[in-house]
Amino acid sequence: MATTTPKPKKVNRLGLALSEYRGRPSTLCAGCGHDAVSSQIMKAFYEMGINPHQVAKMSGIGCSSKTPAYFLGASHGFNGVHGRMPSLATGALLGNRDLICVGLSGDGDTASIGLGQFCHLLRRNVPMIYIIENNGVYGLTKGQFSATSDLGSKLKSGVINDLPPIDCCALALEMGCSYVARSFAGDPKQLVALLQGALSHSGTALLDVISPCVTFNNHESSTKGYKWAKEHEELLHNIDFIPYFEPIETVEYAEGEMREVEMHDGSHIRLRKVDQDYDPMSRSGAERLLSQTRETGEFLTGLIYVNPVARNFFDLLDFTENPLATLPQEKVRPGPKVLEETMQELM
Repeated sequence: MATTTPKPKKVNRLGLALSEYRGRPSTLCAGCGHDAVSSQIMKAFYEMGINPHQVAKMSGIGCSSKTPAYFLGASHGFNGVHGRMPSLATGALLGNRDLICVGLSGDGDTASIGLGQFCHLLRRNVPMIYIIENNGVYGLTKGQFSATSDLGSKLKSGVINDLPPIDCCALALEMGCSYVARSFAGDPKQLVALLQGALSHSGTALLDVISPCVTFNNHESSTKGYKWAKEHEELLHNIDFIPYFEPIETVEYAEGEMREVEMHDGSHIRLRKVDQDYDPMSRSGAERLLSQTRETGEFLTGLIYVNPVARNFFDLLDFTENPLATLPQEKVRPGPKVLEETMQELM
């Protein structure tokens, strides 16, 4: 009797299958953009061959802050107080710089109650990925406008927003963030490439992801819904990402058609021009482009700005290479003599 040889399971360079990067089943509304973001996070970490045990997931309060439960189930996780995720992430990374930190937040958690903490995280260039699942609405409290809701947008109830929005990408540029990108939950290829680039960046990597709320903010008048985003999305470039552990292919291309940005670990982001000549390492150019697209009502996606050589928070603090959490007691708790000498120096 013939026997069928089972098909070998597809694994990454660590020998892990994609299923090992999943979390618990989602409890969000069917079709929620946040679930699409979770799926692309799993794919990016799987393809980059990152061990889930090396990852710390941080979040605050809101629908977005529930999503860390739905990916990388074997990683560390902490769900904190509303708007306070940046300080939790900073503390965890100061204790163990070997962690790969992913912060999940929403437009309310980031741009309202957490705005102050968000700004200081950016200016410190804390080495982590900060994902804003931006739907322009408070989903947990039944659909009020958030601080990122566009001026003139309308709720299902007919109420019109009369306040200007906070542009999280423009704010990130102003605060000195060294990796700024915007994407759409309905564009998995672009989002995966941006996440892989963020994983290879040595400072704060901000991803502002338009992630439609199918319950409260996906109607005809919504500027954060699937229909509007697809009709108004303006691709800044097509993105490919080449991990440092894979050979970089040589290609022929016309001058100005393609640009490679080398990250700190030797990996590359490859940008292919769509319809505009753009330098992602020009901060002033990024600010002008964001301002122009706001005025024309376009939804710009892609890598908006990157500074691959900016000093991160650990560099600024002159940190030891060894994580503080692993140092012996005599290193982290000096004796009375050392304390006395320190006090004398300060007098």
